[in-house]
Amino acid sequence: MIKKCLKVVLFITLISFVGCQKDDDYETISVESGEELLGGSTTVFNASEEAFGFAASQLTFEERAAFGTGNSFFRQSWVSAPASTTARDGLGPFFNAVACASCHFKDGRGRPPSFDGETARGLLLRLSTDGFASDGSTLPDPIYGHQLQDNAILGQTVKGNFTITYQDITEYFADGTQVVLKKPVYNIATPGYGNLTSGIRISPRLANQIIGLGLLEALEEQTLLNLADPNDMDGDGISGRPNYVHDIAKNKTVMGRFGWKANQPNVKQQVAAAFSGDMGITSVLFPNENCPPGMDCDAIPNGGSPEITDSNLDKVALYASTLAVPVQRDFKNQNVLKGKKTFNAIGCANCHIPKLQTGNTHPIVALRNQTIRPYTDLLLHDMGNDLADNAPDFLASGTEWRTPALWGIGLLNTVNKSTFLMHDGRARSIEEAILWHGGEAQVSKSNYKKLSLQNRKDLLQFMNTL
Repeated sequence: MIKKCLKVVLFITLISFVGCQKDDDYETISVESGEELLGGSTTVFNASEEAFGFAASQLTFEERAAFGTGNSFFRQSWVSAPASTTARDGLGPFFNAVACASCHFKDGRGRPPSFDGETARGLLLRLSTDGFASDGSTLPDPIYGHQLQDNAILGQTVKGNFTITYQDITEYFADGTQVVLKKPVYNIATPGYGNLTSGIRISPRLANQIIGLGLLEALEEQTLLNLADPNDMDGDGISGRPNYVHDIAKNKTVMGRFGWKANQPNVKQQVAAAFSGDMGITSVLFPNENCPPGMDCDAIPNGGSPEITDSNLDKVALYASTLAVPVQRDFKNQNVLKGKKTFNAIGCANCHIPKLQTGNTHPIVALRNQTIRPYTDLLLHDMGNDLADNAPDFLASGTEWRTPALWGIGLLNTVNKSTFLMHDGRARSIEEAILWHGGEAQVSKSNYKKLSLQNRKDLLQFMNTL
């Protein structure tokens, strides 16, 4: 019902807006009360290069202590075993990074390699083959597993590396403006343990900023289901649907919320999966090393079983859950407010839902009953063939992706000195990201291309305040 009411309002607005190209048509637009508080009362008032690294307000003394410990485990490098640093040994034997912060620099986003031979900084390749396991997950490559680790500890052969080439795609605006997009093509070079499975599906994944994860976890499931319309019953072309995935701790199927295809159910499992896949660190949730068949992993020194204790894993998960969302800047500016109106009018808010309310049951009390503005519905949407990885993930199809939250998008360049967007970083700007939209978002993209230059500038100015 919430989604359908919102769509009616947006549809009516769209009728009166799209095609209106005069830049002086706007009336004075009022500011919504509290709209700058993207993270509710947990919002942090900081727009510096450290903007993503602050704890949510109102944490208890014990939670702040755990936040500090989790921050330490997140930022400091892990080393191979045996080592005198027993709490942080056990790296590998195969890995993509030596620390969480290697990919999430300053708790922000990764980026693709700038040139062949440069180590990927937060971009990795997921691997899958035909069929599904008993828990509903896709089957891995029988040799290389679910992820290509491009580093190895001393004495072990690296699984492989990858290169990227780009194809140019030109988009044309109604006013004659042209934008050249870069479509990446991936090639795995020199696999270290034999050929990959014929027909292997390769899905690139870029590390995302990790602010506000606990607030998204605190949303009630019914709130998200109210936004879903899997059969497009209202006929608007938007058919968001939830993914349902395996919760390891509960050993049951639950709604997915995290990851580019909503393939993880909660922050702790997301964090544990990253420790396992990205760094080769075992945990109570992922106790097995990522070794090719025939290799005796037991003969390789490890950092214990598991290599990160459940207590320390909980602290890292709390850290990731309570990183505060920065405040919206310049939110009273009339051009920003005009851009917000355009954002709604062309249909962006059909999936990037501006405002949601968290529930009252999350174990971290500070995250309960918060009015937040994440600009997401956490649902899967068909984004068209140009963005397809053709790799299913639980219920997600090869063309479906979870709507990413937009809060923090305007600070990426400040924090990370780059703006690489979409699941693989192919978009070098917000405008390029809009132009990559297809499928269910094709109408919004087409509407954007019809806007006047000033209306486009206003919309981008608005998004850069988030």
